[in-house]
Amino acid sequence: MEWDIILTLFGVFAFLLIIGVPISFSIGLASLATIMLSLPFDPAIAVIAQKMATGLDSFALLAIPFFILAGNIMNRGGIALRLINFAKVLGGRLPGPLAHCNVLANMMFGALSGSAVASAAAVGGVMSPMQKKEGYDPAFSAAVNITSCPTGLLIPPSNTLIVYSLISGGTSISALFLAGYLPGILMGVGLMIVAGIIAKRKGYGRPEKATCSEAFYRMLDALPSLALIVVIMGGIIAGIFTATEASAVAVVYTIGLSMIYREMKLADLPKVILDSAVTTSIVLLLIGTSMGMSWAMANADIPYMISDGLNAVSENPIIILLIINVILLIIGVFMDMTPALLIFTPIFLPLANQMGIDPVHFGIIMTFNLCIGICTPPVGSALFVGCSVGDVSIDKVLKPLLPFFAMLLFTLMMVTYIPEISLYLPRTILGYGG
Repeated sequence: MEWDIILTLFGVFAFLLIIGVPISFSIGLASLATIMLSLPFDPAIAVIAQKMATGLDSFALLAIPFFILAGNIMNRGGIALRLINFAKVLGGRLPGPLAHCNVLANMMFGALSGSAVASAAAVGGVMSPMQKKEGYDPAFSAAVNITSCPTGLLIPPSNTLIVYSLISGGTSISALFLAGYLPGILMGVGLMIVAGIIAKRKGYGRPEKATCSEAFYRMLDALPSLALIVVIMGGIIAGIFTATEASAVAVVYTIGLSMIYREMKLADLPKVILDSAVTTSIVLLLIGTSMGMSWAMANADIPYMISDGLNAVSENPIIILLIINVILLIIGVFMDMTPALLIFTPIFLPLANQMGIDPVHFGIIMTFNLCIGICTPPVGSALFVGCSVGDVSIDKVLKPLLPFFAMLLFTLMMVTYIPEISLYLPRTILGYGG
């Protein structure tokens, strides 16, 4: 019966995806079909409904709609352009300055908005014409934008880490937020190294040195936007408010800042709220249906079967982590980030706990893996948006992406096998000892 359950769960799920059923409904219907192997139709429906309701009954989840709203307000509020101007100061002296500016701007804007796609669109939309005018290859520019936009999913505030906290059974959101800083920065620095080497070899752009007055003005102009990170993380660390309450503070702050910049009017707010509500509903429906799938998998002992299978291959944590990374990278190619996290965290986290891997560290490993996935075809959302704003076809950008992918894999291995990269800040600042 266990094998019947496994084949039904993943078979129905794959079939529904192939015929074009939205992933939320595919997850829910596959879970229902699986539960019906053990229960009649009416009780199976009741179980699915109960698990969806229970999964969404979480105070921490309130942070997701607020952070989504804050990110959308930033997109309309002129924050991206100010961060780009500040990034020019930071990366202007390096070879290929606009490429470095793209990476730095994505790191800052992605961290503020919590969305890789929003970052790719906002930053790439401004940077691509500038880079083309300076003689950069459009495919190279698009590759830089595509691979650097996911850095904001690691650098807090991050909705992805909030989702992982819920699915993992309440891992500290504050610890996860702090744990994302160094891996996110490492990811960005690695991409800047690759971009600098390629830019120098191909002669893209000349280093630009801003005058002291220009640098000061641009920093001053971007400071209120960057202060949002200080307000959010400072408030959480100081115990002034929780991560969920911080999301509401972020909305109030970004509305005020957008009004000061005069880039957004109060009349624009209803449209922004509506767009945020639509995005939130998609994410929360995914979370609800994934709770039903998690219960179906636990009922079939699938996590323990996979754990036993991997232990049969090797009992060496280094080998098992390598296998998990490979599996997650493959999953990321075919599945978007949030559903992949929702489905596979309950499968791999028990094995990670069994090997003594800290759940915060493992959350960063999973997020980093799936960040790479959104840059790859055929379903990479960052890939499609980056190519669209860069006005370049996907087939032309694949070759320039390869050296950046190599660096992402290298930094992923560093984060995987050096736990202190993720755990240093939580332990130092929060006294985390999980």
